[in-house]
Amino acid sequence: MSITLAILILTVLISLQGFKNMNVIERLKHHPWSEHNKKEYYRLLASGFVHANTTHLFINAFVLYMFGMHIESVFKALYGSGMGPVYFIFMYCSAIVVADMPTHFRYKNSFSYSAVGASGATSALVLIYCLLDPWSWFLYPPVPAIIFAAGFIYYSHWADKRQYGDGIGHSAHLFGALYGILFILLTKPVMIMNFVSKIMEGPQWPPPFF
Repeated sequence: MSITLAILILTVLISLQGFKNMNVIERLKHHPWSEHNKKEYYRLLASGFVHANTTHLFINAFVLYMFGMHIESVFKALYGSGMGPVYFIFMYCSAIVVADMPTHFRYKNSFSYSAVGASGATSALVLIYCLLDPWSWFLYPPVPAIIFAAGFIYYSHWADKRQYGDGIGHSAHLFGALYGILFILLTKPVMIMNFVSKIMEGPQWPPPFF
C-alpha cells in the first residue's frame, strides 16, 4: 500500500469517528489556547486528521489522493525508494504543523478560536506539483499550474490579512503552500534549476479535454 493511501485511510477513519463523537474533534482540533496554556502541542499535528464535515473531508481527501500519489512517486525518484517515503511522511506531517503555527501565535490567548483539517498539507502537495511542472494545466480552474500557484498564494494572503469570514483557514492554505515549496527547494536545491528550465520551455497548449 502506498503512503498516500495509508494517510488517506487513517484520515478518513479518524474523521468519521469525529463525526460520530464530537469529543474526538474536541480532543484533536487545533486550539491555540489549549496548546499554549495547557501545553497540548499534539493538537498541531492531530488536527490534520479530523474534519468539520463530510464536504470538508471529501475535498481534502480528493486533493490528497490526486496530488499525493504523484508527489509520493516523485519523492521516491528524488530521494530514493528507501528514503523517499520517509521524506514524504515527514513533509506531509510537518506541513500540517507549520500551517497551524501562525494561528497558534495569533490566537494563543483566544479561547474561542479552533480549526481542523489537512488543508495545510494538501496545499503543500498542490504547490509542490506546481513547482515540478509549472506549465501543466489544471482542469479546474482551467489555467497552467504556475498561474494557479501565483493566484492561490495571492488570494490566500489577501483573505488571511482581511480575516475573510468564509470559514476557510486561509492562513493554513498560505503557509502550507509556501512550506511545500521551501521543503522541496531546501532538501533538493537542484530543483531550482529544474523549475527555471521548465519555465524557459514556455507554456503548452491546453490538453484536448479543454
